Amino acid sequence: MGVANDHSPAISRLQQQLTTRLPLMWFSLAFLGGIVLGSLVSLHIFVWIALFVAADVLLIISRILFRRRPSLPFIFSPFAFVLLLALFLGAARYQFSVPNFNAFHIAFYNDRDYDMLVTGTVEEPPDYRDNYTNLRLNVTRVDTGDGELPANGLLLARVSNNLTFRYGDILRLRGSLKTPPENEEFSYRDYLAAQHIHSYMSSAEVTVLPGRGGSPVYMALYDFKEKALTNIYRLFPDPESSLMAGILLGVDTGLTQELQQAFKNTGTAHIIAISGFNISIIAGLFITLFSRFVGPRRGTLLAIIGIVFYTILVGGSAAVVRAAIMGSLALFAKQVGRRQAALNTLLAVAMFMCLWNPLYLWDVGFQLSFFATLGLILYADPFSQFANGIITKYFPASAGEKFAAIFSEFVLLTLAAQVTTIPIMAYHFQRISLVSFLANPFILPAQPAVMILGGLAVVLSLVWFPLGQIAAWVTWPFVVYTIRIVEIFDRVPHGTLFLGELSIWFVVLFYVVLFAVTFGSAQIKEWFGAMKQDRSRIPAGVGVVVLLLALLLVWRAASTTPDGRLHITFLDVGSADAVLIKTPTGKHVLINGGPSVTTLADELGRRLPAFNRKLDWLIVAGTDEEDVAALPRVIERYPPDAVLWSGNTQASFSSGVLNEYLAVSDINVLNAEPEQLLELGDGATLRVLTTGPRGAVLLVEWNNFRALLPIGMSFEALDELRNGAEVGPVSLLSLADSGYAASNPPEWIATLNPELVLLNVSAADENGMPDSEVLESVEDYQLLRTDQNGWVEITSDGERMWVNVERRSETNGDSS
Repeated sequence: MGVANDHSPAISRLQQQLTTRLPLMWFSLAFLGGIVLGSLVSLHIFVWIALFVAADVLLIISRILFRRRPSLPFIFSPFAFVLLLALFLGAARYQFSVPNFNAFHIAFYNDRDYDMLVTGTVEEPPDYRDNYTNLRLNVTRVDTGDGELPANGLLLARVSNNLTFRYGDILRLRGSLKTPPENEEFSYRDYLAAQHIHSYMSSAEVTVLPGRGGSPVYMALYDFKEKALTNIYRLFPDPESSLMAGILLGVDTGLTQELQQAFKNTGTAHIIAISGFNISIIAGLFITLFSRFVGPRRGTLLAIIGIVFYTILVGGSAAVVRAAIMGSLALFAKQVGRRQAALNTLLAVAMFMCLWNPLYLWDVGFQLSFFATLGLILYADPFSQFANGIITKYFPASAGEKFAAIFSEFVLLTLAAQVTTIPIMAYHFQRISLVSFLANPFILPAQPAVMILGGLAVVLSLVWFPLGQIAAWVTWPFVVYTIRIVEIFDRVPHGTLFLGELSIWFVVLFYVVLFAVTFGSAQIKEWFGAMKQDRSRIPAGVGVVVLLLALLLVWRAASTTPDGRLHITFLDVGSADAVLIKTPTGKHVLINGGPSVTTLADELGRRLPAFNRKLDWLIVAGTDEEDVAALPRVIERYPPDAVLWSGNTQASFSSGVLNEYLAVSDINVLNAEPEQLLELGDGATLRVLTTGPRGAVLLVEWNNFRALLPIGMSFEALDELRNGAEVGPVSLLSLADSGYAASNPPEWIATLNPELVLLNVSAADENGMPDSEVLESVEDYQLLRTDQNGWVEITSDGERMWVNVERRSETNGDSS
């Protein structure tokens, strides 16, 4: 009896804490646990409903018994059966979400051995990539060859690039329907299933049908987004425009793979991916900024309004709405000042979102959103108070408070979110960024300016473009600063810790230990009890940031100013040719462009004047697909004043698209002819040596400097030039066709006797280029390769030659 009496108060206290302090949190956790249970235990939905009803009956009985005997164990209490109800409800909801592929669902036709016709409406704006475009189709009809049948469901189709589509377009696709693939590293099937997509067409021929469907509201919203995206690329150069597109509109496909990887390596990918992590950090910075001027409560209101505006601006997709809710919760948590209320709300939102779509629970974005917000709720204030106590102890009061405020705003806010997201990122991405704790404090101070000023520039440009351009000039240094800081920290040795595959039990153990320390430590409990509203300040380091940005503007202006020298830059675009010439008088000539839109746009954006982004000449010297695939979309951002064309206009799909675009554009197009001469200024010239169906052979000359660019090399060109005898010795030779032996015979190289040889080729070229015979022919010459050296810039004053490369190789160096 004594033991029972001693134990009863403890049980009573536990029951009281569960039922009065955090009831919604525990109910939500039970519901989410039920979803996991439903995924592990496959029972018919009616079985889960029966268990739910049984738990409901037990709840009624428990309430009757508890009125008579309140001292019953907790497991027989009404609240315990409420949790059981939530558990079975979650399991039933998961089972209800499991799709049933009947003859009317598009997935019913997956994995057949023949092509079929699928008709539907474009459900979302197209996802344009370098070499293809992803379309999400809401299917209405399917034709297997025996006539059209009604169908429903969503389909992801991959179609050719350089074609444009809009939300609501009615399309007919021809192709083979497949179940989305999966492998040991990534399940594309599960990723698409979370978006209710169960069919995939990896290569589709598309026909646009008359009419337009979809919701008028979404149509207006997506049309606004498309106009905003177009204006972003007009307002900013690349890569800044692509970063702004990712930050403001969630369109991050314009960034090169190298730059995206740099953001991942430095733990700053949340800048370009609209996630709860991103909005949570920005929300905290918003409230810091606004509260300084209008007070905490009004500042919170303005911050939430800013998040709502941002959500509308980026298109209001489910992922963005989820992130916006999580970000707003971070503000709510700081205003409420009570951990219990904030945790209740956070778990309740997670429950309702998973009630809408149970598969959110396995979505990486949802997990990062949830745990980033949880980190801010649990640790933001304790970390700030702890740091403030230490800093003010060793520094004078006024200076210590200012430094503590800066440290809290730009370091501890990030740290609080990262503490709870590290295991998620380690599990899914198998790496941890060690430099992220340093990179984020440098980057975050510029982000409110990037988002606020950038958003303002876009909105103003839609009203009157010149006004938006002025705002873009103010915004641009902050965007450049962000990219340069990321690239600097990406070069830090051993900045990323690669972990390999981790067990899910590592994640579970991490959170068990973390929450045990959090809720079991008396010191942290005292921190939570002492929570109070932080005073908001404008960081004292703003002046330093402004000075750095001003220096950046001066540096960029100086780098694009004519210096009286000839610059020939071989861009790293893989096994293709893309050459940018900057003349002694500051004009820009682009020769071909390579296969990648993002790579070419990024390379041009870094070299052309930031707010005068145009080409004086575009020279099409070869019309193979890999040489011109990037040009149709890139010249929309970097329009040429004139075009010099050599080669068959229909030699490839992209050359045909480019030819059609130029035909309807107000751009002067000249057909190249042998011995045609372009004046580059100060006596420098570009001469067309030969022309043919494959393109042209070009020679750049300035006094004693001679650079030969045999981009459209052919057997006929070799005969016309008598294996180089008609050209004579050159300073620089670019190898044709990525080092293909037939296009670079030994006698050709020997006759030209170049001082420097340049090879444009991608690492692990799919055709095995360069040929070993060509490498043997140039072994006695200085050789630079884009697969080893990245971009290569040749500079000359007409007498001497300097070489600058993106990265050094042990086998080569500079020439002068």
